[in-house]
Order: sequence, then C-alpha cells, then structure tokens
Amino acid sequence: MPAATQPNSPPSATPTLDQALRVWWQVAFLSFGGPAAQIAVMQRLIVDEKGWLDQARFNHALNFCMLLPGPEAQQLATYIGWLLHGVRGGLLAGIIFVLPGAVLMLGLSLAYVTVGQVGLVEGLLFGLKCAVLAIVAQALWRMAGKIVHGRAAIVIAIAAFIAMFVFNLAFPLVVLGAGLAGLLLYGREPAAAGDAVEPRPMQWRASLLCLFAWLLPLVALLAWLGRESVWTEIAGFFSLIAVAGFGGAYAVLAWVAQFAAESRDWVTAAEMLDGLGLAETTPGPLILVTQFVGFLAAWRHDAVLHPLLAGSLGGMLTTWVMFAPSFLWVFLFAPRIEQLRNSPRIAGALRGITAAVVGVIANLAVWFGLRLLFADQQTLAAPGIELDLPVLATVDLLALGLTAVAAALLFRLKWGLYPLIGTMAGLGVIAGLIGVIP
Repeated sequence: MPAATQPNSPPSATPTLDQALRVWWQVAFLSFGGPAAQIAVMQRLIVDEKGWLDQARFNHALNFCMLLPGPEAQQLATYIGWLLHGVRGGLLAGIIFVLPGAVLMLGLSLAYVTVGQVGLVEGLLFGLKCAVLAIVAQALWRMAGKIVHGRAAIVIAIAAFIAMFVFNLAFPLVVLGAGLAGLLLYGREPAAAGDAVEPRPMQWRASLLCLFAWLLPLVALLAWLGRESVWTEIAGFFSLIAVAGFGGAYAVLAWVAQFAAESRDWVTAAEMLDGLGLAETTPGPLILVTQFVGFLAAWRHDAVLHPLLAGSLGGMLTTWVMFAPSFLWVFLFAPRIEQLRNSPRIAGALRGITAAVVGVIANLAVWFGLRLLFADQQTLAAPGIELDLPVLATVDLLALGLTAVAAALLFRLKWGLYPLIGTMAGLGVIAGLIGVIP
C-alpha cells in the first residue's frame, strides 16, 4: 500500500448510532471557522480519537465531497454518517451538523432587525475562535504528516496552496489539476492489496426522497404564488446556488451579493457584510450566511405576514433548499464512489486530490487566521495575482495571546479537546466581561 494511503491505526469497532450521534453533536457545536475548522474537528474526533474510520477512508470521503457543489464539510459529515449507519446515519449526521448554526443564525437575524447588532455571546465566541485556530493548526500538521509523503505529494500540496492564496485560482480548477496530476503520477500503481471494499447498494429510495423534499417547496411556491413572488425567487435562486455553487462559501458569496444586493434589493452591501460576520462567529457551515439573506428578503418584501414571521420562514426556506441537495449528491453517488475505491486510476487521481487538500486547508486556515489576528488586511494586486497580507499595525494582541495559549495547551501540554474548549471559552467570557475585546 502506498505510504500516502496507509491508515494511521486500525479502525475500532463500528459505533452504535447513539454513540455516533453524541459525536455529531460535538462536531456541530465546535464547527467554527469555516470548512478548514470543521474538517479538522471531524479528523480529530472520528479518525484520531475514536478510530471509527482510518485515514485512507476519511481521505477518500473528503476527496469526493470536495468535488461536489455545496458545503463540503456538511457533505463529509453526511458521507461518514452513511458509511457508519446507512441512510439514517447520513441524514442524522448531516442535519445535526447544520442545526445548531441554523438555529443560532435565526436568533441572531431576529436580533439584528429588532435591536441591531448585539454580541450576545461575544466573549464566548471570541475564545472559541482562538481555540479553533489552534485546533486547525494541529489538524493540518497531523494531516500533512499522514498524507503528504514523497516529493510529488509535497509539490502538489504547495502548488495547491499557492494557486489559491497567491493567484486566487478557482477551487474547482485546483482540485481538477490535482486530480489530473495524481492520475499521471500514481494512476499506474497497483491497487492496494487486502483492502477489500464491501458492496453497497445504490440508495435510490433515499435519493428520490431527497429530490422530492428539495423540489417540493419550489414547485409548490411556483404554482401557488407565481414566478414574481419573493418566496419563489428565494427558493429558486438558492436552489440554483446549491447545485452550481462549487468551491465553497467564499466562491459563491460574490454571486449571492450581486443578485441579492444589486438585482433584487434584498439586502444592502453593508447588511451582506454583517451577515457574513454573523456566520463567521457561529458554528456550522459558513454558507449559512444565505439564511440571513433569505431572512432579510422575506422580512423586507413580503406584504402579508408579520415581518418577523416572514423573515423567519424566509430564512428556514433558504436553509432547506440550500442543504437538501447535499443529501441527494451523497446518497446518489457515494455507493458508486465506494465501489471505485480500489481502482488504480481513481485511487491515483484521489491521491493527488488528497495532497492538494492539505494545501487547500492551509489556505483556508491562513485566511481565517489573518482575519482573527489582524483587524485589517491589504491586498497586493498584480496581473494574475491577488495576495492578502496583514496590516501588522492592526494586530489583535488579545486574539494572538489567546491563540498562543490554545496552541501551547494543544501542542506542548497535549490537552484534550474538551478541556481546551472549556478553558478558552472561559477566558473569552472573562475578556468580554472586562471589556477588552476589540
């Protein structure tokens, strides 16, 4: 077996559904900071601590989800839940992953339009974000050590990071290039011996159910209210985002902002930025910023319902049509992807993507770190280059200090996840109470 696909340890016995659900709730509440942090938390809990999947199986699932439209971390949770407990496990894992962030975002949206921007748990979230940055750094270090073996893999990982961070290359192009490189470099190596893949039936019933659940609101609103209704437009536009939004949240935010702020007057540019800020300080997929946009669209443009009720329903409708297709893609394609896991060509392409994933996560981690540790960034622009650099004078010393504490607890003292999170949350609350958070 190639070194890059060696499992880190033999997987432990398959957990019960109750055991898995407890871990999915942990993942959901700790998933701050976008896809990098969310993938890091799943890596830490499911692979490193529980051993429910080996590293090769986790990488395979991650590689597939990176190729799909929509939120890759939520799709990864759904895929792993399906691997462990079938369709029921996949549905529960995917729903739980989104639920805490969606509920919190709804509450923050209501607060936003009633009493303005209120940092209800500002200190708590601040401490958690510092902890998450350290968790991402540790997970990135561990993943690089387990995945990036050999000169070719190192080059692919570095090239993926430079392509996204320096040249702002579109995410799908990076993944496609890495897959092609992996196919050329590794595609002729023999399949791993002794790594049998059990047959998995196609999930046609679950796929049709997800398709029906996704399209039913759109069809019903179109038939009932017509194409010009704000409700139909919300369902239609965000369904389009769900099926065409490759590259994660940041890749589609410009599209959302252009349509919502310029074409439809659902939000202002300032409100769009506020929504992104709210999404960055809540757990769950960053694409939940679309829930905030749907909330304001219905709150502002529905003339029948009470504005707060209209906004709440608009936010929930947006979340429904944004995430329902993710279940469809997993249940429809995952069984076939599992069957192809030992194909030399598929394994080679995915091995290239695996190496690139390290660079992609490094890019996301740097992006998150720049915005946590520095109040301002400057963009170095040149033909073909768009490089974000920190404005050193705007360093947030409190964030830097708390992140350093979290890193020391993880790397030097080898603290577990719960003591770390509890300690950092407590330090953040104290900082908030004494008024030192910028």
